[in-house]
Amino acid sequence: MWSIAKKDLKILFYSPIGYIVVSIFLLIFGVAIYIQAVTNHSIDFNTAYSTVAWYGMPIIVAVLTMKSFSEEKSKDTENLLFVNKKNIFSVVGGKILAVFIVILISILISLIDCFVLLQYGNINFGVLMTSIFGFLLLSLAYISFGVLISSLTESQVISAIITLVFLFLPIFFSFGQGFFSYLSLVDFYTSFSIGVISLQSIFVYISFTAACVILAILEIDRKRKLN
Repeated sequence: MWSIAKKDLKILFYSPIGYIVVSIFLLIFGVAIYIQAVTNHSIDFNTAYSTVAWYGMPIIVAVLTMKSFSEEKSKDTENLLFVNKKNIFSVVGGKILAVFIVILISILISLIDCFVLLQYGNINFGVLMTSIFGFLLLSLAYISFGVLISSLTESQVISAIITLVFLFLPIFFSFGQGFFSYLSLVDFYTSFSIGVISLQSIFVYISFTAACVILAILEIDRKRKLN
């Protein structure tokens, strides 16, 4: 798993893509903080992370995951990854881990602002850590979906568009209160952003992530058998 993640990380940071997505994360985070400082004369890092979750993560995840498997197919190197069935989980996990590490790097860099603010005020680190914990769970769910979509199509563009549309959909469309409400993943981040650990939200994120991973493994195994 780590060898796959390391390979993908090298690809991301040997090209501009890794630096671009980290910059997008920090730009949206910084703009959110600036707007708060100007309008409210105060800074709430939880609101900044929430802004990134709503408006930044769909773009970031779509860009980072669109090449997960589509690129392997276009380069005819997919079969080299799947010599046997036991490798499939490691490959899928490695792809997810690589993108997750990029998100984690972005969060760690953003925390520099927190330490700067400590010179001028106080921070409720309990609420902040809860918010970040929820953000990481949301990121895993988003990433697993993007990797799943990438495993279903040979086109990087189609993979990015489907991922982007699905993750942006809650902004423009209400899923209601029924079963489909669980597809609006970002809504379950609300409790974390105010410092409340919701067991329901944790269950939804873990279940969604696990379902996407299982479906990706089944799809890849199906194609492996066909080849």
